[in-house]
Amino acid sequence: MIQQTILVLLTLCAVGSASADDRPNILWITIEDWSPDLSCYGTKGIHTPNVDQLASEGIRYERAFTTSPVCSTSRSAMMTGFHQNYIGAHQHRTEDKKPLPYGIRPIPHLFADAGYYTCLMSWKTDCNFLPDKKGQLFMGVDWKDREPDQPFFARITFGGTHRKWNRDPVRPIDIKDVELPPYYPDTPFIRRDWANGLEQMQQVDREVGAILKRLDDEGLAENTIVFFIGDHGRCHIRGKQFLYDEGTRIPMIMRWPGKVAAGQVNDDLVMSIDICATILEAADITPPVPLHGKSLFSKDVKQRKYTFAARDKMDDTHDAMRSIRSRDYKLILNLMPERAYCQFSFYKEGAYPPLAEMNVLNLQGKLNPAQAAFMASSKPPIELFDLRSDPHEIHNVADDPKYASVKSELLEELNRWREDVIHDAGVSDEFRGEGVFPKTRPTATVGEWVQQNADKFDFKTAGVPGWYPTRTLDEWQKVRDMWEPWVFRDPDSNMQRPVIPFTKKPKNRRKR
Repeated sequence: MIQQTILVLLTLCAVGSASADDRPNILWITIEDWSPDLSCYGTKGIHTPNVDQLASEGIRYERAFTTSPVCSTSRSAMMTGFHQNYIGAHQHRTEDKKPLPYGIRPIPHLFADAGYYTCLMSWKTDCNFLPDKKGQLFMGVDWKDREPDQPFFARITFGGTHRKWNRDPVRPIDIKDVELPPYYPDTPFIRRDWANGLEQMQQVDREVGAILKRLDDEGLAENTIVFFIGDHGRCHIRGKQFLYDEGTRIPMIMRWPGKVAAGQVNDDLVMSIDICATILEAADITPPVPLHGKSLFSKDVKQRKYTFAARDKMDDTHDAMRSIRSRDYKLILNLMPERAYCQFSFYKEGAYPPLAEMNVLNLQGKLNPAQAAFMASSKPPIELFDLRSDPHEIHNVADDPKYASVKSELLEELNRWREDVIHDAGVSDEFRGEGVFPKTRPTATVGEWVQQNADKFDFKTAGVPGWYPTRTLDEWQKVRDMWEPWVFRDPDSNMQRPVIPFTKKPKNRRKR
């Protein structure tokens, strides 16, 4: 049974009276590209005892969502507490970065100003704004370097769950023990790849256990708030880069000994940027500009009706989507419906084995309608899902008259958010790139043509062509054959991941 969060001993008065000596430390643990695929969330096959233990000692959030389904944009939001579009950080792999607008300051700067020692204990910042360097955002690399009795704000990322995924020789997972969502074909290839991801998470779980043990060993656990979170959803075909729950729903766990009762499961609609507001409140820090995120202990969160997310450029792959989610419904607005979901991506075609399996089966006509829908050459302008009966978001009811009032309400709220909250610029003709490229794919693969024409077209402005399918059946079959030994490698194998043809970005891409 899901129970509502019970806040113990925390009152505004108590937080407001915190002093420099007794303010809590903050440890914010992030894992990459991972949905709530953990044993404490009920995922089959996987064993994550350290994260499970953390959840048992605090709060596990069942309905936690990121603001964007890719790392740099979601991390930009979490580094500030604001939606990425509002701060101009919404284009993944932004090159022409700008300072933060409106007097907004990075969260670690606010902690440093308040007397905290701030440190990033891993390498990745991945922010689409300035300052964006590790040394510019944080004071150091380890809490051990702080002054005696100085509270710390520490962030650490464990990146193992980002593809490529190492096998786990300690606890291999049999493909019979995993459960696939219905939008992927149930083949041994897909099952093995899925199990490989779970095995990688088991290894990350041990890393999480080591940092938590260090807190205990140093006597810091009792006065440290620990957050565990994913930066966005799982790196699968329909996950990362897309606004289905697979791309935006994340694990979120909080432990605060003596302040928050253990063993809680919370079903509030919460967002990753709510962590920013929560830790600032706990440290008695008032930001110069009110955050978009809200304290997890506030009425704003308890009474929240919707969460919102946005997707824009992904490297040189241009697309744009906006979503609104309630407890019962999800609406996705596709601003570029003329583009295929699986249009060409250097990254995905070079890193996602199941993409080859899906394309082969699709071009052979062997996918069922739920699986083939995501391989279509275009998207519906609006997708609407009744999550009560369709948690996997495979039955689009946007055109069903029974849902007309729901659709109207969600569209109205989504447009209000776009206009009033994020000041959405939408999609320009230049970004859409219509009329820039030949109408059909001139070569066997999109990547081959892009590499051949890097000095003739401005891919920085218009993105790569949206031709679909991105390869012929024969080319996809070759890619699938290259992936097979890698996917089915032994747990202790030293095999190198294959290099897929035409997935390397050309170095001489012409700029405007």
